[in-house]
Amino acid sequence: MNIILDTIIFLGKFLYYALESLIVSLIPKSKKDVAGEIVLITGAGSGLGRLLAMHFASLGATVILWDINQEANMETCRLAKKKGGVKVFAYKCDCSSRQEVYKVADQVREDVGDVTILINNAGIVVGKLFLDTPDHMMERSLSVNAISHFWTYKAFLPAMVKANHGHLVCISSAAGLFGIRGLSDYCASKFAAFGFAESLFYELGKIKGNKIKTTIICPFFFNTGMFEGCTTKHPFLLPIMEQEHVAQKILNAILEEKVYLMLPRFIYFAMILKQILSPKVMNVLDEYLGANETMTSFKGRVKADETQSETERKH
Repeated sequence: MNIILDTIIFLGKFLYYALESLIVSLIPKSKKDVAGEIVLITGAGSGLGRLLAMHFASLGATVILWDINQEANMETCRLAKKKGGVKVFAYKCDCSSRQEVYKVADQVREDVGDVTILINNAGIVVGKLFLDTPDHMMERSLSVNAISHFWTYKAFLPAMVKANHGHLVCISSAAGLFGIRGLSDYCASKFAAFGFAESLFYELGKIKGNKIKTTIICPFFFNTGMFEGCTTKHPFLLPIMEQEHVAQKILNAILEEKVYLMLPRFIYFAMILKQILSPKVMNVLDEYLGANETMTSFKGRVKADETQSETERKH
């Protein structure tokens, strides 16, 4: 009898939420007001992090900037204030260091208050084949792109749970959904970041009356310079996107409290195909799109190993 009752309840909830999802997709959701919210962005020194900082500053949020490159971070601070940001704070922080994250987080709480919107954006890429990637850079990629999320969540999530108010934003990647040749370290770290954020979404969802939101972003490559030289065979289907376009889409997803955002829309279709088609068919699709050849002409920013800023990201 239990299975019959459970099945009836499941079907009822399934149809209800499926209908709700359809209605929401047809009727645009109202955007929440972030004025007065305390927004922390990692990897804020340039690229996507900088653009998001400027957007949130213009909306009246208190913006906290973290980056390992203090000079670049201060420039973001200046630009965010120019956009109308009254309260913008910049801190130097190596997000891969647990001790440093906790130390700077304590300083943020003392100077500004409890973070209510956390955007884990910092990231690096090596761009070499697996056997050509130095061991220390494999570790560095995982530390910056994924493990750092553990420390920032540990630092700021407890206050959100206590207040039953907050928003966790994970900037993962399309490379966190599909393996890509020449990005073994990056894919591993982005798959991990996606899985961690999704796991926390379900974990928080079991808290009665939970009001903490989760948004997981998975964009394909876009122009910040970090993936300089990457190309796609058919840009109409799989374009190298412009960073302002991506930043605006991410901002809208956060304000509309979407759980998932994949860019471009073709990624949603590709995800469905990946689940239902054989690997051989997917290989044919890959050859058509040239997805696994995108790194062939990769240049990136010409910098030495760890000196490449965490902010120079592109997904």
